[in-house]
Amino acid sequence: MSQSFSHNINSFNTTVAVADDQSNILSWLSPLEPRLRHKDIQERRVENVGEWLLQTEEFRDWYARSGVSESDDAVLFCYGDLGVGKTYIR
Repeated sequence: MSQSFSHNINSFNTTVAVADDQSNILSWLSPLEPRLRHKDIQERRVENVGEWLLQTEEFRDWYARSGVSESDDAVLFCYGDLGVGKTYIR
């Protein structure tokens, strides 16, 4: 019985250590706190920002083809200079 109790203690300690390690690793990988950044950006969005993109022929063609087959152009890559508003496009 004491052996089982000892095993449970070790399992708990290992679980705590793994959770601590995971937390430390996640903090190291993303010190910018992406959830808070996403929430901040979401709150600062303005209605219809990027609407022009949805009206372009390129976007409409891409959207019409997306999901048709596995080999289609499933990813839309938006690029531009810093500060032009890519982050705020819905």
